[in-house]
Amino acid sequence: MGLMSKLRSWSHELTPYFIYLLLVATLGPLLFGYHLAELNAPQEVITCTKRSTDVSTASSLPQCIPMSSTQIGLVSSIFTLGGLVGALFAGFLSAQYGRLLVMRVNTLLLAVGPVAEALAPNIGVLAAGRLVSGVGAGVSVVVVPIYISEIAPPKERGFFGAFTQIMTNMGIFITQLLGYFLSHGQMWRVILAVAGAIGVLQLVGLVFSVDSPTWQADHGDASQAKENLKRIRGHKADISEEVAVWRIHDDGNVDEEQTPLVDEDHSHSAAQRVKQEAVGIIGVLRDSTHNRAILAVVLVMMAQQLCGINSIIMYGVSLLADLLASNSALLNILVSILNVVATTAFAPLADILGRKVCILASIAGMGVSSIMLAVGIRSAIPVLSAISVLLFVGSFAFGLGPVPFILANELVGPEAVGATQSWALAANWISTFVVAQFFPMVNERLGKGVVYFIFAGVAALFWVIVFWYVPETMGKRDADEVWGRNSRRED
Repeated sequence: MGLMSKLRSWSHELTPYFIYLLLVATLGPLLFGYHLAELNAPQEVITCTKRSTDVSTASSLPQCIPMSSTQIGLVSSIFTLGGLVGALFAGFLSAQYGRLLVMRVNTLLLAVGPVAEALAPNIGVLAAGRLVSGVGAGVSVVVVPIYISEIAPPKERGFFGAFTQIMTNMGIFITQLLGYFLSHGQMWRVILAVAGAIGVLQLVGLVFSVDSPTWQADHGDASQAKENLKRIRGHKADISEEVAVWRIHDDGNVDEEQTPLVDEDHSHSAAQRVKQEAVGIIGVLRDSTHNRAILAVVLVMMAQQLCGINSIIMYGVSLLADLLASNSALLNILVSILNVVATTAFAPLADILGRKVCILASIAGMGVSSIMLAVGIRSAIPVLSAISVLLFVGSFAFGLGPVPFILANELVGPEAVGATQSWALAANWISTFVVAQFFPMVNERLGKGVVYFIFAGVAALFWVIVFWYVPETMGKRDADEVWGRNSRRED
């Protein structure tokens, strides 16, 4: 009965235009996932480790680029350094100039980076292309979750917030699939070039998109904000509750005829709200009202990466090659499919069980799966290893994958969400870099599989931290309610 009522509610709230905005915006996170895994399947062909029998005469570009394990580690991880740069500046820029403008400009990076990668004649150009692609991906994974949370129906923000991770997983799946069929000759260049075409597609899609109504209202353009919200929700939809919690600037000049009727508390509260200047990435650290929120989001973002998911996404084929032979590439495709399906299937749970419950269950599942995978690899048990990988990825999809992306918008007010998201994603990118750069070396030094005992210990540590420190945000109207602060309203 509850599910049917929710579906009926969605049928009224979800317009074709909202779905369009959701899909176009999340092409950015899709490219994040795509670049994250694009070197996985064709790695041996790109680095000349596996010589292809294909002989290309139509191109002056080399068939492959000789690289040592240290060099391929650098080329892989430099993407995360670009992401760190993009993440640090994206939040503030989107707060100053709007979510839509930043996404539009960012598509240039998402298109140019892959072109450099695809046409790379040497390591330097390939690394530079990966760096530019990383900056674009870093901007996307900061701005897009904010944009989605601000255009999604309030009661379903958890579900639609998960689309950032769903599309990231879709990008991983697409590149793994292309890698399975195109990892020969110079066809690996096609894999890298496809990302540029997706970037151009997003640019075209964003031409017909509108900016976040919440951001517009917070910057004194309440009339345009209401018009855009009606377009997103449908002109017959009741938007009064959403409008009531906007921070409307005093000189927004919204007349009474345009302002929907709301209950007295909401109306009075909205009347007292004024435009606040966007808080920068340094200013947000100095503000005592935001410090705890920043730390909470940063810790969850670190947990997302340091529990080891990218050891499978980026190195799964080579990690399991000895154990599963040619089936390791197929297993990675299956992992990608499972990631997409599981994340989509589990997405509603954040709005049913709660954000914190999903994260804790997810971390616990990954910790147990890590131990199983370590045993499977060390004892050379292919079936146990394969099952452990699938459980590992399924556990990640349950909560630790999608939920962290929606927390920043629920733990702070709109004036600080951009800067908070930047710090959160900066922590995420640094953690991703640590795994990308050092996993191959640690795995080789300790012996294959031992590193997953370390991941299990890290998971146990983060489970305790999240349980003790991170608040539940489900059902809370704003950051004041989440942290138990008194809301600012006059009696």
